[in-house]
Amino acid sequence: MAPSALVSNPANGSVTKHSIVKKDTTTANAEPKSETPLQAICYGATLPGIPSHPTFAAHRLWALSHMTALFRHWARHNYTEGMSGHISLRDPEYPSLFWMNPLAVHFGLLRASDMVLLSDEPDAASPSYGKILAGNRLQRPANKAGWAIHSAVHRRRGDINAACHAHTRYGKVWAAMGGRRLEMVDQDVCNFYGEALAVYEDYGGVVLGNALGEGEAIAQALGERGKGMVLANHGLLTVGGTVDEAGFLFGLLERSCAVQVELGRAEGAKRIIEDREAEFNFRMASTPVSLSSEERGTVLGVEKTG
Repeated sequence: MAPSALVSNPANGSVTKHSIVKKDTTTANAEPKSETPLQAICYGATLPGIPSHPTFAAHRLWALSHMTALFRHWARHNYTEGMSGHISLRDPEYPSLFWMNPLAVHFGLLRASDMVLLSDEPDAASPSYGKILAGNRLQRPANKAGWAIHSAVHRRRGDINAACHAHTRYGKVWAAMGGRRLEMVDQDVCNFYGEALAVYEDYGGVVLGNALGEGEAIAQALGERGKGMVLANHGLLTVGGTVDEAGFLFGLLERSCAVQVELGRAEGAKRIIEDREAEFNFRMASTPVSLSSEERGTVLGVEKTG
């Protein structure tokens, strides 16, 4: 029986015979309806997109819970390196403020209430400069180097609501290889095609002595379209409109560095994806909604939020 002759009854799960629908030949040659990338990958119902929230408080709690889950994911994958590594999250109500993890707390132990609220204000004369404004259940300081980098990124790019930075194993290996860009050797790395991946080559030591200047230089190198960055002799940085997007991109960038390191040890010629296909992959997959959905499947299905 043709599929058009069947209809399902959602009340009892049954499938019964229904009238056969005659094919409408008047629309056979019509242009197909445009789909979003997320709709295009879904067979049947479409995955939900980025949710809206009735209040700022609800939005804040949702985002901080996802941020906490991402830290637990980082702990599970050994992205820890002493006191290094931080995630920032722009506050939905006060856009000049952002949340970040406190210093010297293991990623796997963090709760949403542990995060510290900071200002992106670079002026030392400002009342909010150098202060923790809210949160901080554990009464810990923030990472000053992390604040310098993340505050500059948030000031420069209003579209960025979250940023991730850590000193991961393969990120550090790739960052030590002379500021090289990733090659488009597989479908997934195409999320960093073109201007989506930046390289910061001017390593100036730990971001402390000239913290504000170094932070501004990193933010400038990221550019207006950067989603990820390799910081020479340092580590990786990713950004996004949500913490889900930035988090998925960070894990993907680390794994992509690992693939390319392994390829360097493999025998035989590499096959590089042509620009046309790489750009198509980027356009279809690297949207905020799609990347956020990727993260929900990668992290939030495993890690507990809150």
